[in-house]
Amino acid sequence: MIINALLFWFILLFAFYFIYALGARSAAARIPREPPPLPPRNLDTYQSRLEPMLAVTGHRASGKLLEFHGHLRGPAEEVFRRIREAFADEPVEPIMVQGDRGEISVLLPPRDMVTPPHRDPKWWLHCALFLATVATTTWAGALSAGVNLLHQPERFAIGLPYSIGLLLILGSHELGHYFTAKAHGISVTPPYFIPVPFALGTFGAFIKIQSLSPNRRALFDVAVAGPLTGLVFAIPALLAGLHYSQLIPAGTPLPAGQMGVSVNSSVLLNCLARLSFGPSVGAGDHLLLHPLAFAGWIGLIVTALNLLPIGQLDGGHMSHAMFGARQAHELSVVGLVLLFLLALFVWPGLMFWAFVVFFIAGTHDAPAADDVSPMGLPRRALGYFTFFILLLIIVPVPHAIHEAMGIHSPYL
Repeated sequence: MIINALLFWFILLFAFYFIYALGARSAAARIPREPPPLPPRNLDTYQSRLEPMLAVTGHRASGKLLEFHGHLRGPAEEVFRRIREAFADEPVEPIMVQGDRGEISVLLPPRDMVTPPHRDPKWWLHCALFLATVATTTWAGALSAGVNLLHQPERFAIGLPYSIGLLLILGSHELGHYFTAKAHGISVTPPYFIPVPFALGTFGAFIKIQSLSPNRRALFDVAVAGPLTGLVFAIPALLAGLHYSQLIPAGTPLPAGQMGVSVNSSVLLNCLARLSFGPSVGAGDHLLLHPLAFAGWIGLIVTALNLLPIGQLDGGHMSHAMFGARQAHELSVVGLVLLFLLALFVWPGLMFWAFVVFFIAGTHDAPAADDVSPMGLPRRALGYFTFFILLLIIVPVPHAIHEAMGIHSPYL
């Protein structure tokens, strides 16, 4: 038992290290706060180039990073295009951000600091991780059906519905990010899958973005593409799996060793259950999910976690693109505090994910190259719609607070 526990924590820590070492999907290039020193440059020369586009009111140099403050002499998008043209022959990458007091800052870091040299993907590593994840999720799916493949390897097919369903959801999520990033000219790696030989069989997947988004529209598009693409597969998988799932009426004891999911645990789950089982679904009924339905349910939970408006999660990038960096940071802090409060006072099982979000996502994300130009009403409307889907998945949450109303946690 002690050896198993030590093995569990070793694998857990290794998986976290692997994700941290490679850089998570949204851990795009950052501008260092304290870059190494560099011989001083001619600030006046760069300021004279900026003056036709930016009424400069101040500047500073910090190591390799040059920063100019001022007010735009025209629409933000047009001004930034002209700034990029003005510095096209210089070894710097202009970045335009909004200051706390309404002024505009133009940062001029060295281009190689923002966009590292291109490296060909290590396809052998991506394929090996994917195949390992197929194995571990198949094992997990079979185990959830009561079959231990270590003792009965010939029955591996019983774990395939869960494995194929979950990997299709996770893979489509990451490929949504990948192809959208490519469409916007952003340097990005293929997905890394994270296999683990316990629990769900995987810690998910991520891609590594290696350059800044060109503007807030691209930042939003890349962020929202993953969750929406994943939902295209998660919802049908859940619906298809519900046809093979068992509905347990309220008051009926669950089979020994089985944990049901309350149909009241999520607005979206309740609607899908009624589509599958009809209007006879009662408020206190439970579902014994078929492995394919379980994969779809896990896909919804993973999507909900990614859509939280916190730091480098997809929802954090979306809120950054929609509201700006400062308001996105404030939302991240509030969201992270609420996540820990829910873990402390509502559902202790959420504490693990709260720490994952804290260490992996943080409360800041990288800016877009043009972090000032707004992204437009259609994308903003899509962003609100996507956050509405988040509410459909996670509401109601706190079973302790809403116990008197007969509402249960979606995570139980």
